[in-house]
Amino acid sequence: MTAPQPALIRETFPVGPLQCNCTIVGDPVTKKALVIDPGGDHQLILDRLEALGLKVVSIIHTHAHLDHFLASGEIKKVTGASLHLHKEDQFLWDNLEMQCKMFGVPYKPVPAPDQWLHDDEELACGCGVALHTPGHTPGSMSFWFERDKLLIAGDTLFRGGIGRTDLWGGDYQKIERSIRDRLYILDEEAVVVTGHGPDTRIGDEIRTNPFIRG
Repeated sequence: MTAPQPALIRETFPVGPLQCNCTIVGDPVTKKALVIDPGGDHQLILDRLEALGLKVVSIIHTHAHLDHFLASGEIKKVTGASLHLHKEDQFLWDNLEMQCKMFGVPYKPVPAPDQWLHDDEELACGCGVALHTPGHTPGSMSFWFERDKLLIAGDTLFRGGIGRTDLWGGDYQKIERSIRDRLYILDEEAVVVTGHGPDTRIGDEIRTNPFIRG
């Protein structure tokens, strides 16, 4: 009889000027980790990785709004981890300076992504998959860790809300389709880590989300 695999290490905390939720997901056996949406406070993120005894191998992004990747370059510089983004958000990544000016945030250049994320791609730690969930932005991604019933939804789905579609490349019909067809089909008990604010559960949003009910 095979022993059950230990649960993933997961820690989420707000970072940066717009308090984006940054999440560290680590394999407790290999100690390999993903950093998802490092939107600022790079030293805090590095300190948490050290405290958890994890080595980051990939820095992955739910989308390319400034508040989700402001610290990506600094973390890459220190750790050597690769940067990953869906190609349809490249235009936003390339316009970080414009985004910073619009929101009054100090601009610091970030290197280009190393690899493009693809729908249903297995993530570097071998413990989850990438889901293309456009709508908030054209290249918005969610990250699904089935064994642990954990979804990192970025700014696609919130507790009692959904992502804005009035910013660059936003599309309400696409975000509605992404939520109904890609997220609401997942395990209803799954915890959803949102891009800002508190966690929720898939089942709770299916039943009570005032914008998109299941």
